[in-house]
Amino acid sequence: MTISIRDMTAADTDGVAEVRVLGWRYAYRGLMPQGHLDALDPAPIAAGLRQALPGLPTHTSHLVASAAGRVVGWACQGPYRPEDDGWGEVRALYVRPDVIGAGVGRALLAAGTGRLRAAGLPRVRLWVLRGNLRARRFYERAGFAADGAVRSDDVDGARVPEVRYARG
Repeated sequence: MTISIRDMTAADTDGVAEVRVLGWRYAYRGLMPQGHLDALDPAPIAAGLRQALPGLPTHTSHLVASAAGRVVGWACQGPYRPEDDGWGEVRALYVRPDVIGAGVGRALLAAGTGRLRAAGLPRVRLWVLRGNLRARRFYERAGFAADGAVRSDDVDGARVPEVRYARG
């Protein structure tokens, strides 16, 4: 598969929203309430992305991976939130489940962290669900390691724990 990585455009937002929903349903099955995953709707996600694109904060970017004319992956990165403390953050990285293992995630991660490095943010953090062992192994192979920070979000009444990974 030939993968192309480029900046997301408004024309990509429907494909990106589909990738995000498919990615959540695949990666988070058993880690989040199934009703929440079943109720995910790509339309408002796409609308939110279209609205956010023109006013992205400094050093924030959305990248898409495309292959054979379709969006197969998406990543968002920028300064670490909530505070800009000199670290970059991979805020999201999703790949269509049918292309997992084809190098799409690695290409997006390399391009995204390259953008952060070019912006003067060579140290990078990200959050990953504690139970998402596939993603944790993916980031560990890319040189990231859990740094001890943890947090939990409430999803439809269920606590969903996350661990923070960092690569300096």
